[in-house]
Amino acid sequence: MVTASQFSRQLCHPRFWLLWLGVGLMRLILLLPMRLQMKLGATIGRLAMKLVKGRVKTARRNLELCFPELTAEQQQQLLQRNFEETGKAIFDTLNAWWLSDAQIQARMTIKGREYVEQTIADGHGVILFAVHCLPLEMGARIFGQFQPGVGVYRPHNNPVMEYLQVKGRLRSNKALVPKRDLRQMVRCLRDKEVIWYTADQDFGRSSAVFIPFFAVKQAATITGGTTLAKLGKAKVLPFFVERNADDNGYTIEVMPPLDNFPGDDEVSDAIRGNAIVEELISRNPAQYMWLHRRFKTRPHQEDVSLY
Repeated sequence: MVTASQFSRQLCHPRFWLLWLGVGLMRLILLLPMRLQMKLGATIGRLAMKLVKGRVKTARRNLELCFPELTAEQQQQLLQRNFEETGKAIFDTLNAWWLSDAQIQARMTIKGREYVEQTIADGHGVILFAVHCLPLEMGARIFGQFQPGVGVYRPHNNPVMEYLQVKGRLRSNKALVPKRDLRQMVRCLRDKEVIWYTADQDFGRSSAVFIPFFAVKQAATITGGTTLAKLGKAKVLPFFVERNADDNGYTIEVMPPLDNFPGDDEVSDAIRGNAIVEELISRNPAQYMWLHRRFKTRPHQEDVSLY
């Protein structure tokens, strides 16, 4: 479990100087009003559409698979909006890591905090069942203003980026736990802590069941939520964050604990979880991370790739 960011002399090596220069430039850009940051982010997103054709292809295919009811024109409009929102998410993340608590509080709206407080008062740990919304980093920072928790994360291969993300995320979290450290997650939940959990990405065949996700009938879906809730004796509370339509603030919402979860069947739990994920994404589909190859794992190795 990581409880502090560690700066080392290794981070000053010349091979990282260009990265540090970029960090300094970003810090200067964050002096701009948020609406200007978001206009710049949207421009970056539109530029990215011309440069990262592979990601554009992946996102377009995901939208085709999930929303076949949309016309080609509607899918294209959503695709462009998604890339604009992805560009804005750069500044969502940097603001989440670097703004002061007072600056965060001036831009946040919180709904449902009473459900978290009551769940902990009842003697249970809390699993925040989230999706990969683009402003998720800001969601964690806002949540930590009233209930610091334990973040589940993937350590970064680049030591500078690892230092920055740990330092930034510990602004609102008590600690960070690598995503594969199930034992530590369970221990935290039994100590009545709050942890984050997402089940909306493709983590491969070994830990997956194949169940519906939007219009895709057999999408690889992990069932770790059932295991985590059982072992941690925790309650699962759906969580959602979005950047407001005026691009000048954020709203998070925590929903009531799921009844009868976990159930007797982990597949039924996963189907129920995917239905919740679909509802959360549908609240603001342009602000979801469609660039991930959500359907890369097929039920059988000989199946033709959807991409």
